Amino acid sequence: MTSEITLFVNPTAGRGRGAHAAQPAASALRAAGFSVRTVLGENARDALTRARAAVDDGTGALIAVGGDGMANLALQAVAGTRTPLGLVAVGTGNDFARALGLPVRDPAAAARVVAEALKGARLRDVDLGRVNGTWFATVLASGFDSRVNDRGNRMRWPTGRFKYDLAMLAELAAFKPFPYRITLDDGEVREIEATLVAVGNGSSYGGGMRICAGADLEDGLFDITVVGDCGRTTLLKVFPKVYKGTHLDHPKVTVHRAAKVELVAEGITGYADGEPLGPLPLTAQCVRAAVRVAAA
Repeated sequence: MTSEITLFVNPTAGRGRGAHAAQPAASALRAAGFSVRTVLGENARDALTRARAAVDDGTGALIAVGGDGMANLALQAVAGTRTPLGLVAVGTGNDFARALGLPVRDPAAAARVVAEALKGARLRDVDLGRVNGTWFATVLASGFDSRVNDRGNRMRWPTGRFKYDLAMLAELAAFKPFPYRITLDDGEVREIEATLVAVGNGSSYGGGMRICAGADLEDGLFDITVVGDCGRTTLLKVFPKVYKGTHLDHPKVTVHRAAKVELVAEGITGYADGEPLGPLPLTAQCVRAAVRVAAA
């Protein structure tokens, strides 16, 4: 592997933590013997174009500095190639980095772990999900949680995570289960009423919410968590358990495993790695060993 690597930076991640994290991350990588160039973009499209150019030019690794959104953008450049991906996670959620055992919100420590993995060739080939040509690493969310995202994204005030708390309260006030049609591995169509359906390549989303607690990044399968037709009271009891993954024991929750899943529902947006994919219907495919990562 060449010692020339690329730092892919989101300066706005974590309310500016991305910009502050770039320097200590670059210093740690240079101290480990790497030659580091930094890629920024005027917007997401421009940044991705530059990242893909770096991969095409033979960079030794692409190191994403930011949160899950930046990691997701980097995936679009490296998935399907043999260029390793490293993560310096300084965003709000950092779920992909957590799944790989990497330090979060400590850019120098994360960069040192990535450097050690690259120098020692301690790299892992992990699975990714793919929807209409877009890759994702953690969870495809749909239903109640994606409606909260929709509402939160429309809110101009307040800023930060608090607006999503308010959005959740607003969605709870109008809450009712959604009619879904779910098809697993081209099998029979299942028609159900569900609060949410989460398709997990990784186990968590939203900064450690273990919605698909049993998901394995290297088994070639999604864990599909279906929260059934529960009411507001049940949802409020079940939802806090998601941080420990104990919600999976509730009788209204079922888990399926499949390499391919089609979700059909009216008025629902799919989000993957926290980024909007578009309205359902969506079909997700688990692609085994789709990306090489520097992990702890």
